[in-house]
Amino acid sequence: MIRLGPAGWDYADWDGVVYPPGLKGTDRLAFLSALFGVVEVNVTFYRPIAPHLAQRWLEAVAGAPDFRFTAKLWQVFTHERRLAAAEMAQFREGMQPLLTAGRLGVLLAQFPYSFHNTEENRLYLLELKSLLAEFPLAVEVRHRSWQSRQVRDFLTETGLDFINIDQPQVSYSLGKTAWVTGPRGYLRCHGRRKEEWFKFADDRQARYDYYYAPQELEDLAARTRELMAQTREVYVIFNNHPTGKAAANALELTHLLFPERHVPLPPCLTAAFPRLREVEELGGGG
Repeated sequence: MIRLGPAGWDYADWDGVVYPPGLKGTDRLAFLSALFGVVEVNVTFYRPIAPHLAQRWLEAVAGAPDFRFTAKLWQVFTHERRLAAAEMAQFREGMQPLLTAGRLGVLLAQFPYSFHNTEENRLYLLELKSLLAEFPLAVEVRHRSWQSRQVRDFLTETGLDFINIDQPQVSYSLGKTAWVTGPRGYLRCHGRRKEEWFKFADDRQARYDYYYAPQELEDLAARTRELMAQTREVYVIFNNHPTGKAAANALELTHLLFPERHVPLPPCLTAAFPRLREVEELGGGG
């Protein structure tokens, strides 16, 4: 099973581009569940959610039984690296409905570039895994110090899923990988906007404002196939969300991997991204 989709769905600049004008609330999530097999929940990175919100999401995708969520771990556990019992309990409570319903594909621990491969940090990963033992935990690291056989063996031995990433190759960024260290394969595509990657200007999302070219999508397709050859469950998430680029690229990659699969393409999206018309003409549009 391979599931492709975007990171997040509640973006103002998707109105009239990804979504038909006027589509609101969880109707947007229901709309995406007809296009994709997964969406990544971003809001949980910034704060815990209430259980009733997760329940509303489940109701929105009830018509798509194979649809899954992946969700980011709260940043207090990854960026502040604070494991207070009360905060952990609050976070777990909000995620429990997705887990109980069997709809939580991956819980994503996204660490910053400053999180290097040290003994202290490896021990932290072990502690985090023990506190979230029943959750399908996966780890994203961005510094090249983690790219070694020893790290891969460590993650495999501990049963932690490794998140492969596509990002600009600047400084000591993690390079291209196609690792599977646990039950699932995962690839997150951040774009390749090299000139903006380490800039922290007013618009912190500018680094993700990138539209993958056809030859770059072929590269991502090859990496995805490597993951598919190693495990029965693979997730591919596009995080280049500004102005709907993630949705367009996810549909293009779906067509590269499964040219026979028919996906109804929203007219507003094909108008914004004319390359998608080729997908329609080749049969991918249904």
